[in-house]
Amino acid sequence: MKMIMAIIQDKDANRLSNILIDNNVRATKLSSTGGFLKSGNATFIIGVEDHRVEEVIELIKVASKARTEYITSPLTMDMSVDAQFAYPIEVEVGGATIFVLPVEGFYHF
Repeated sequence: MKMIMAIIQDKDANRLSNILIDNNVRATKLSSTGGFLKSGNATFIIGVEDHRVEEVIELIKVASKARTEYITSPLTMDMSVDAQFAYPIEVEVGGATIFVLPVEGFYHF
């Protein structure tokens, strides 16, 4: 048995939940926050048999597409000037970060 931890963007969370339900995959969804962009994420904890790991990873790929967005980052052009200027920066968001971990024991009460 394996535990899959998948961190995806909030915008993709409902789509992934529906896909997992449709494919009879049980998961626990936790709200989380990304460290770099400080944006909303969802972390899915999924326990599956070894033979279903690749299948579940493919389902996550289908639900969580990477895309480009623009964020505004304040930058100072000249240290002698107090004014702050905001410049849009293109960043890639979305996609998934997936961890597959071995499970030594599984108990359901």
